[in-house]
Amino acid sequence: MAGRAQPVSSLPGVSAAALVAAVILGTLAAVALRAESGGGFGPADWAALRFTLIQAVLSTLLSAVVAIPVARALARRRFMGRRALIALLGAPFILPVIVAILGLLQVFGRAGWISDILGYYGLPPVRIYGLHGVVLAHVFFNLPLATRLILQAWQEVPAERFRLAAQLGCNGWAMFRLIEATMLARVLPGVLAVIFAICLTSFAVALTLGGGPRATTIELAIYQAFTYDFDLGRAALLSALQLALTAAAALAALRFSRGDGFGAGLDLAIRRWDGGVPVLDAFWIITAAAFLLLPLGSVVISGFAGLFELPVMVFRAAFISILVAAASTVVLLFLALPMAMAVATGRYGIVELSGILGLAASPLVIGTGLFILIRPVANPTALALPVTALVNAIMALPFALRILVPAARGTVSQYGHLALSLDMGKWAFLTLVLLPRMRPQIGFAAGLTAALSMGDLGVIALFADAQIATLPLQIYRLMGAYQMQAAAGGALLLLVLSMGVFWILDRGGRWHAEA
Repeated sequence: MAGRAQPVSSLPGVSAAALVAAVILGTLAAVALRAESGGGFGPADWAALRFTLIQAVLSTLLSAVVAIPVARALARRRFMGRRALIALLGAPFILPVIVAILGLLQVFGRAGWISDILGYYGLPPVRIYGLHGVVLAHVFFNLPLATRLILQAWQEVPAERFRLAAQLGCNGWAMFRLIEATMLARVLPGVLAVIFAICLTSFAVALTLGGGPRATTIELAIYQAFTYDFDLGRAALLSALQLALTAAAALAALRFSRGDGFGAGLDLAIRRWDGGVPVLDAFWIITAAAFLLLPLGSVVISGFAGLFELPVMVFRAAFISILVAAASTVVLLFLALPMAMAVATGRYGIVELSGILGLAASPLVIGTGLFILIRPVANPTALALPVTALVNAIMALPFALRILVPAARGTVSQYGHLALSLDMGKWAFLTLVLLPRMRPQIGFAAGLTAALSMGDLGVIALFADAQIATLPLQIYRLMGAYQMQAAAGGALLLLVLSMGVFWILDRGGRWHAEA
């Protein structure tokens, strides 16, 4: 509909896109200018770069290598609970990082279940801090994502391909070589690039399980430059390096995510004739399910006892997290909805481009830039909560646009001509047609943003002081003080709040959406 009269106004979307671009590019410019006075890289900085790349490569390869047999087993087996297991694979995306890390510590830590079993047989405990722990946590978060992406690609292969291969007498290996290996060659580069980009920007994982000269990522080095040395020049220089890495990874992810499929079929249910080894498939499915469920179950079990030992400051931090999540959600909707409508008109592709700028800059880099900009005119600590809410909203914007734009584009395309022929005003079209038909997508985007903001442990670590803390930061402080029982209770509270706010908003968007 580009070039014609439109039933919605593009001006608010263009203005929102300009605001987002100004925030991101302005903070990056501040980082770049400050980095010029930051001197050169020292040995510790090069060590941080080396560790960042090593852990990202190892995490990416392990996640993808394990995801292939898990996805293959799920693609060719039907069993009770299969849909629930596939749905569970999406949970780590909105799971608060600090909750997952606490669960991993309770299962794989020196005092965890696995170490207790090893000790019973006289074996040394598991070493979870350092490179081992960082990679383990990244695999926990990214194995489900890789499995979902590869499984989706497996399910996109037309059923006729497998039937034809069976009619030609292809056995399991031949079927894998001719059909599945071709699919994997097409989809794996994009999966690897996406996971690698995620592993570059996992500040909370490095903060809790890394540290020390040999286990410091670039983002953790930025945080240390702020909190320990207050060396803004070095922090800016490291932020510029982090920006270059994340931008390159984001561009690679976008580049490799595109590829030709296997063509269209008759949409028949996929039936496999290669059979395979049922015991081996069961092993991969059970192992993946246990790897995901044991840490979460451990948090729930230990958290019930810890709920009765929670200090008052945990509940205060929970209230602050709710406020920050609510503010982030409101800011996100005020930005994403007009931008989605502007993109739906087909005139302003630059709007969508500005929306995905957040993929090229980590929250800590943007936080660094905001700190540099705010410090000459105000106390950054006093603005910790508004800044955290703003950055969380900008970080969630690319995902929200992916959710909202298709629905907005479809509604404008389907009902736009009719609205114009009826001389329906833009406000009437927005309130009577567009927003009601986008309610499910709006609820999903709002729930996703609120859950991600609720569990975020990033920018708040730069700006907060001893009196201000969100719930994830307070849990981290309890863990640092070795109050593990109280930390487990706080983690269970955070888990309930994050999942609860996501369910409420997502369900609220779909409630009577057909009306």
